Parts: sequence; structure tokens; C-alpha cells
Amino acid sequence: MDHPPEVVALLEKYPVLRKAFETGVESNDGREEKLLSFILSHPDIDNLRGSPTKILSAIDDFSANHDFLISIGGHKAGILSNLITEEKPQTAVELGGYLGYSAILFADAMRRSSPYQQLRVFSLELSAEFASIARELIQLAGLSDIVTVVTGPAEESLRKLHAQGTLTSVDFLFLDHGEDLYPADFKVCEELGLLHKGTVIAADNVERPGAPEYRKLVRSHSKLQSTGVKGLIQPGDFEDEIEISRVIA
Repeated sequence: MDHPPEVVALLEKYPVLRKAFETGVESNDGREEKLLSFILSHPDIDNLRGSPTKILSAIDDFSANHDFLISIGGHKAGILSNLITEEKPQTAVELGGYLGYSAILFADAMRRSSPYQQLRVFSLELSAEFASIARELIQLAGLSDIVTVVTGPAEESLRKLHAQGTLTSVDFLFLDHGEDLYPADFKVCEELGLLHKGTVIAADNVERPGAPEYRKLVRSHSKLQSTGVKGLIQPGDFEDEIEISRVIA
């Protein structure tokens, strides 16, 4: 397949991206199971165990040098970790948990910034296979006491957790599933009364591939203050933005 010069240069710098460019496939082709095998057979496995930071670094290594993963990656991880540290949420919910990268990141940052609080992260993931891998990695990181992985469609899981009384309020909400689902699932959180004054909502990939309807919704919302924060999709250093919204009323 012939590529424009800029793509040729990109693939020379990041050969791990070649499959995505040539096939359009970025997930669910066996790479997720390969990641788990990579981690569990890692020569430094004893030092990875109980170390969220080292596990995230190993996942980044796999994504950069073995097979591209649609996790948030190192650059955005820094942005979101700083946000967690500043806001000190006690209950976080993510829609689109994938393999547990962001759940590990959030739980670790929450534990560091609020070590004596009762902390909870609910990671909602549609795929049972991905959720199973996430649970193993979260357990390896020593964060199973904070993170609960919930399998199923996001709206269904939100309604179930709320009906059970398990989830009544959210301090930090992360949207990272299908961009076309962002508006509807945000409205579900509103309907259930999960959002309160001070709740922070972060939505990934609002520029690439884009979430124009969601951005229009939150930027015109009378109870939200929203702005885009530039972040890089890695590997590849593709420019993107995370939409950060705060409930102000």
C-alpha cells in the first residue's frame, strides 16, 4: 500500500502503527490477550506486582514496541493524573474501561492524593474479554480494593449500580467509550442525579476522532463550565483534546 510521504515517515518512526494504517483495525484482534501474556511473563514481574506505575509503563512499552493499544497513553495519563491530584475525588466512574489502564491510573492517583479516604473507581466495560483482562491487571497492581470492573453497556450498568444503591454520586466521570455515546450517557448521569456541584467530567478523543455533539452539549450547558485541553495520542503523537467540564451549579 502506497502512503503519502508524511505517513511513510510516521510509520518509519512508529512501525507499530502500520497495522492500524493498513487495515483500520486498532483493537479486538488478539492484541489484548497478547498484552496480558506480555505482562504476566515479564522478566520484571516481581517488581511489577503491586506497582501501578510500573504496570502502566509496561503497557506503554507494549503499545509502543509490540502492538498499538487504544489506551489513553502516557501523555494524556499525565494530564488526567494531575487533574485527579488537584480535585481529590472519592468516587470515580469511567465509561469504556478497555484493559484497565485508566482505572489503574485513577485509583493510584486517588490513593496518593487521599490516602485515608474511602475511595472507589467503577470501570464500565462492554466487552467481557477486555473486562477480564482489566481485572487481572488491576489485581496485579494491588488496586482491587478500590476498582470495580462492571461488564455491560454503559447506560445499563449505570442504571443498575444506581438502582442497587451502589452508586449515588460521582465526583469524577471519564468518558472514553464510543464518542457517539457521550451525549446520551452524560444525560443518563444527569437523570440519575449522579452529578453534583464540583463534579468534574473528562471526555477523551473529542478532536480525534471527534465528539462534536458532546462538545456542543456541554459548552452550551447552563450548569457546566467546559474547556478543551490538548493531549497527544501515543504512540504517534497525534494531536487530540480532552474536554474537561465542571459542574458549577
